Amino acid sequence: MAPHLPLPRRLIETSVQSALVEDLGDAGDVTTLATIPTDAQGKAVIRARKTGRLAGMELAEAAFTLVSPGVTLTRHCADGAMLNTGDDILEITGSVHAILSAERVALNFLGHLSGIATATHELVEAVAGTNAKIVCTRKTLPTLRAFQKYAVTCGGGFNHRFGLYDAVMIKDNHIAACGGITNALKAAKSRIGHMVKVEIEVDTLAQLEEVLREGADVILLDNMSTDQLAQAVKLTKGRATLEASGNITVSTVRAIAETGVNVISSGWITHSAPNLDLGLDYIA
Repeated sequence: MAPHLPLPRRLIETSVQSALVEDLGDAGDVTTLATIPTDAQGKAVIRARKTGRLAGMELAEAAFTLVSPGVTLTRHCADGAMLNTGDDILEITGSVHAILSAERVALNFLGHLSGIATATHELVEAVAGTNAKIVCTRKTLPTLRAFQKYAVTCGGGFNHRFGLYDAVMIKDNHIAACGGITNALKAAKSRIGHMVKVEIEVDTLAQLEEVLREGADVILLDNMSTDQLAQAVKLTKGRATLEASGNITVSTVRAIAETGVNVISSGWITHSAPNLDLGLDYIA
C-alpha cells in the first residue's frame, strides 16, 4: 500500500476553519444556541453506516477542537483502516455546543475523503497480483487537492503529479500548439532541468512509435483498447513507464492491468467517488 504521509497541520486548520465559517456564519449555530444550555456537557460517537476505507480523521477532529479546544477525542480507527457497518470511529466528549456545531463539517470531510479512499481501494484490489499501480489525477475539487490525494493513498493508491509545477506532461493541445510530437518533446527537453520528468500523451500506436524514437520518461496511453495497450507494451520494451487512462472502472481495470502497463490513472476516484455513509450519534 502507498504510504499516507501526514498532512500539514496549517493546511488542515485553514481549510477546516474556512468550512466552519461558511457553516456558522455571523450568528453561529442558532438551533443549538436556542435549545441547549451553553455549559452542557455530553458525548457522541461517529460510526460507519456502510463498509469502506477510512480517510480524513485529522480534519474531522480539527472541526471539533477548533470550535472548542476543550473537547476530548478518542480514536477507535486510523486512516487507512477498513470499516464495517456499525464500527465506532471517533468518540467526542465535552461541550454539546461544540459537538453539534462541528458535526456537519466533520462528517463532510470524513465522508468525502473516506469515499475516495474506498473507491481507490476497490481499484487497487481489482488489480492485485499485477504490476500496475493505481494513481489519481489533477481532476480534484478546488482547494481540496492535497486532502483528496491523501485519501487516495489511504485507499492503497498512489499520487500522480500534484500540479502544473512538479512535472512536464505534454497533452494533445500542447502537441497541436507545438506542431507535433517531436517538436513538443524537443522543446521540453531543451528547457527543463535534469530532475524533471517528461510525460507525453498519445492516442495511437503510430504516435507511440514517434515518442519512442524521440524518448520520454512516461507515456500516457489515452483511451486505448486492451489490445492496443498490449501492443504498446510490446513496442515499448521497458524503455518508458506506460500509463493507461480512460474508461477506468472496477469492471475494466483488471483487464487493463493485465496488458502489462505500469500505471493506471483515474480521475473518477477523486471527482466522482461516492460519499461514504458515516454518522454522528449523541449517546450521553
